[in-house]
Amino acid sequence: MPYLEREGDVFVLYLGTEGQTDNENRFHPDWIDQVHALLDAVEASEGPAALVTTATGKFFSNGLDTDWLFGNLDRMHWYLDRVHSIYTRLLTFPMATVAALNGHAFGAGAMLATSCDFRVMRADRGFWCLPEVNLGMPFTIGMNSLLTERLTNQVCVLAMTTGHRFPADQAIAAGIVDDKADAEALLSTAVARAAALAGNRKPNLPVIKRALHAKALDGLAVRTTPENLAFAAG
Repeated sequence: MPYLEREGDVFVLYLGTEGQTDNENRFHPDWIDQVHALLDAVEASEGPAALVTTATGKFFSNGLDTDWLFGNLDRMHWYLDRVHSIYTRLLTFPMATVAALNGHAFGAGAMLATSCDFRVMRADRGFWCLPEVNLGMPFTIGMNSLLTERLTNQVCVLAMTTGHRFPADQAIAAGIVDDKADAEALLSTAVARAAALAGNRKPNLPVIKRALHAKALDGLAVRTTPENLAFAAG
């Protein structure tokens, strides 16, 4: 399960289980609850602060927990709305947020990274990828809103209609991530970027973020239903 550490003014949210490096960090409902609980703890802190989200091992996050989802199809729409809640939380988080992509960020995991203010990607391995088209899966209204508001149209065309796998240099050129770093420097690079912004934790910051991301947030606020998911699939 996700856990939290702190380096000075920077909270580091790890998406996997402490001491394990083989986690895919998929969005199980319990995992989502734990992420929200840890974000609650960060918000309850006082003073200058910023947040880095990362993981260990091969994956940043491999996205939806398809094993859980296919075993609970009667709860699919509830589940997808819970996934959206993570994106909404990060888009409006009341401090600077930086994703440190230690490995593959696929599907919902790629969108999690895209919900952060800034992204630093490991230089030598790992892809940012939206494989939904290859898997025969639709994007929800909320996911489509998030991606089309955060990325350029042509990048969305390439990413969403082909499932292209972006390594670091391509992801930087496409505006998907902001920087890259070698594996051993990835976390320190992300923490330094976040620490430089810790003083911006002021009451006006979430107000600015809500206005900045208003269209994406409107899409994410649309509840997933059989009708609009079928429309997305069509």
